[in-house]
Amino acid sequence: MAPLARVATYRLQLHAGFTFADATAVVPYLHRLGISHLYLSPITQAAPGSTHGYDQCDPARVSEDLGGDIGFRRLVAEVRGHRMGIILDVVPNHMATSDANPWWWELLATGREGPAGHLFDVDWSPGDPELDGRVMVPVLGRPLDEVLTDGELELAQRDGDTVLRYFEQDFPLSEGPHELGRALLNRQHYLLAHWREASTRLNYRRFFDVNTLVGLREEDAAVFAAVHDLPLRMLDADEVQGLRIDHVDGLRDPDAYLGALRRRAPRAWLLVEKILEPGERLSAAWPADGTTGYDFIHRLQGIFVDGRAAEELTAFYGDFTGESTDYAAVVHECKLRAATELFGSDVARLERIFAKVCAGRGVDSTPAARMACINQVAACFPVYRTYVRPGNPAPATARVYVKAAIAGARKLDASLDHELLDLLGSVLVLDVDGDDAVELALRFQQLSGPLMAKGAEDTAFYRYNRLTCLNEVGSDPGIFAVAVDAFHAANRETLARHPAAMLASSSHDTKRSEDVRARLSLLAQVPNAWAAAVRRWSAINEKHRRRGWPDRNAEYLLYQTLVGAWPLETARAGAYMEKATREARQHTSWVDPDRAYEEALRAFVEAVAADEEFQADLRAFVDPLVEPGRAVSLAMTLIKLTAPGVPDLYQGTEVWDLSLVDPDNRRPVDYTLRGKLLVEGHPKIHLVTAALRVRRACPQAFNAASTYAPLEPSGSASANVVSFARGTTDDPLMVAVVTPRLSLRDHPDWAETTLELGPGTWTNVLNGGDVTGPRPSLARIFDGSPVALLERER
Repeated sequence: MAPLARVATYRLQLHAGFTFADATAVVPYLHRLGISHLYLSPITQAAPGSTHGYDQCDPARVSEDLGGDIGFRRLVAEVRGHRMGIILDVVPNHMATSDANPWWWELLATGREGPAGHLFDVDWSPGDPELDGRVMVPVLGRPLDEVLTDGELELAQRDGDTVLRYFEQDFPLSEGPHELGRALLNRQHYLLAHWREASTRLNYRRFFDVNTLVGLREEDAAVFAAVHDLPLRMLDADEVQGLRIDHVDGLRDPDAYLGALRRRAPRAWLLVEKILEPGERLSAAWPADGTTGYDFIHRLQGIFVDGRAAEELTAFYGDFTGESTDYAAVVHECKLRAATELFGSDVARLERIFAKVCAGRGVDSTPAARMACINQVAACFPVYRTYVRPGNPAPATARVYVKAAIAGARKLDASLDHELLDLLGSVLVLDVDGDDAVELALRFQQLSGPLMAKGAEDTAFYRYNRLTCLNEVGSDPGIFAVAVDAFHAANRETLARHPAAMLASSSHDTKRSEDVRARLSLLAQVPNAWAAAVRRWSAINEKHRRRGWPDRNAEYLLYQTLVGAWPLETARAGAYMEKATREARQHTSWVDPDRAYEEALRAFVEAVAADEEFQADLRAFVDPLVEPGRAVSLAMTLIKLTAPGVPDLYQGTEVWDLSLVDPDNRRPVDYTLRGKLLVEGHPKIHLVTAALRVRRACPQAFNAASTYAPLEPSGSASANVVSFARGTTDDPLMVAVVTPRLSLRDHPDWAETTLELGPGTWTNVLNGGDVTGPRPSLARIFDGSPVALLERER
C-alpha cells in the first residue's frame, strides 16, 4: 500500500469488552471523522482478565481475548479498505508474572540455567542466602510458614503434571518426589513470599512498583528479537504502519534499543512514550519520530491559564488546606518516601553495586550511608533519567541534571557523606572506570524514572491541589501558566525537530480529560469568586464531616472535581476520591487503607451529593462556566489539530467528555451516539471533521516541509488571542488559526483588535463566513464562531 498521509490518530482501548470486531465496526465512523490511523492499545496475549493489555504474557501471539489472528486480519482489511493505517502499542519493558505466561513459567521451572534464564532482569546473587540462585515470587497474603501451616498451598494437576497451587495461581515443580513441605519448596528455583516483603527483598526489576510486571532484558538481542518478531512482521506485511513504544525510559539503553528498531524498520512511524519535563527535549540522537504528546499537553493547557491569579490561588490554597504551597518541596518529599517505601529492593540492589565501586576506589563507607546518598540523589533528580552510555561521552544535559541532583541532595540533607555524594555524581556521568561503575550508572537510570512517576505523578499530583488542571502527565504543577510566545517557540521547534510527533490532549493515562481541564482552567480567571464559593461550600458541608474528616485538602480536591466534571454521578465521584486519597498517601493508601478515614470520606461525598443547599450553590457557580469551558476546549482542540505534529484523539473525546483518571476514562464509548452527532453537527465533532478536512485538502501546509508563523494581533485584546499561520515557504499564509484566551476575566473588545492577514479573502471553514484582508477585526473573524479556522481562497 502507498504511504499514508499522517493526518490524525485515534486511540482505541482494546479488551475483552471491546475487541477487534468492535474496532472493525467503528472504522467507517472514524473514516468519516477524518482519522488516518487507528492507534491501538497492546494486541498481544495478555494475562487472563486484562483490561489494558500491558500485562502481556506472550508477545509472539495475537490476543485470543481480542479475537486472535482472524479478528485482527479482519480489522486490517477494514482499515485498508478505508485507506487508513494502524499504530501498534508495543511493550518492550515488562511482562506479567502470570502462570499464563510461558516465559515466566519456564523461568520458575528451570531457573537461571534454563532456557528462560536470560529473559528477565533478575539479580541471581542478591546477598540474601534464601534467594541465591532463586527468584522471589511475592504472591502470598501472609508469611510462608503461616500459609503452609494453614494448608493454603496444595499439590494439583495441570496438563498432566503436578504443580503447586495457591488459590487460583499455579507454580511449576522441579523434578523429584512431590511431598508438600519446606523441603519441596526449598528445591525450587523460586521462593514464594509474602507480598509485603517485595519492597525490601525482591530481586527482579519491575514496571514501577508493580510486583506482577517483571522487567525484560531488551538489551539481549535474543530477547529483543522474540518480543519484536510479531510487530516487525506486521510492519513488513504493511498490516501496520507504525509503533508506539511503551515506557521507553524503563529500558537499560533506549538509544541502542531504538537504533536496533529503526534499522529493522527504517520506514516505520516510530513514537515513544517519553515523559519530558517542561523545558526538557527529546534526545536528538534517538531515531524516533517524536513522543506521544504529553509535553504538548503541558504547553497547550498552560496558555489557557491566567498567570495573574497565581499568587491569589496559591495563598488561598495554603490558607484553606494548611498544605505546603511549595510544589518542589512536596514532590521531593513524595519521591524520597517512594524511594524508601516502594523501591527499597531496587535501592538495595544499587547500594550493593555502589559498595563494590567504593571498595575498588578505597572509599570507606557503610550500607546506610550509601543508601542515603542514592535515595536523596534520586529524589532530587529533576527529570526522569539521563541517557549515559558506556563508551560514549556523557551528554551535556546529563551532567547538568546530575550536578543539580547532587547539589540538591547536599542542600537538603546535611548528614550525607560528601565524599560519597561526589563519587556517586562522578559515577552517574561515567567519569569513573570499571564494570561496577557502568552497572551502577545504567541501573540508576532505570530507578530514577519510576521514582519520578510514582513520587510526582502518582503521589504529589494528588497532594498538591492548588489548581488541578495543571496536575497532568508531562506537566509541573508548580508552573502556573505558559506564555504564548513560549508556546509558539515550542511549536516551531517541534516542526524543525519532530514534525511527525504526536500531539495529545487526553489519553488513557491523563489525570483528567481535556474538557475537565478546560473548565477548571477558568478558575484562574475568577479567583475571588472561586475562593468565596469554596468558603461557602465548606461552611454548608461542615455538618457532613465525621471526627474532622475528610481533611481540607481532600475537600478542596472534591470541590474542584465536582466543578470540572459537573454533573458528576455520586458513584463516580466517590470512586475517584477513594483513588485520589489513596494515591496521595497522606491519610490512607493502597497498601494500608485507613477504613475509618475512607468511610468518613465516602459518607461526606454522598452527603454533599444529597445536600440540596450545596447542590443549588454548586450549580449556580458552574452554570456560567459551562459554555466558556467549552469554548476553551474548542480552542485547545483546534490548536492541537493544526499545530506542528500529528494530532491524536483519545476514544470518545471528539464530543464533550468529562472523564477523570482511569478507570473512569476507560468507560465504554457510545459510537452509535457519536455517529448521530457527527451527522447533526455537534460543535466539537464538527470542529474535528472540519479541521481534518483542511489537513487533507492542504497537506503541504501541515507536513514536515511546511511553515509555522505566529500572527500578531493589534489592539486592546491582543493578549487575549492565540493565532498562527500554516503554509509553505512560497505561500506561508495558506491557513490561519485564531482562538480566544482568558476571555472570561478580561471581556475583550474584539472590534478594537485586528489581525494582520494580508490581502485576499479567507473563509472560516467552521461556519462558512468570509473574512477579507488585509487587517480584519477579531469581531469579524469570530462572527458566529467561538474559534476560527481560516482558509485563504486560492
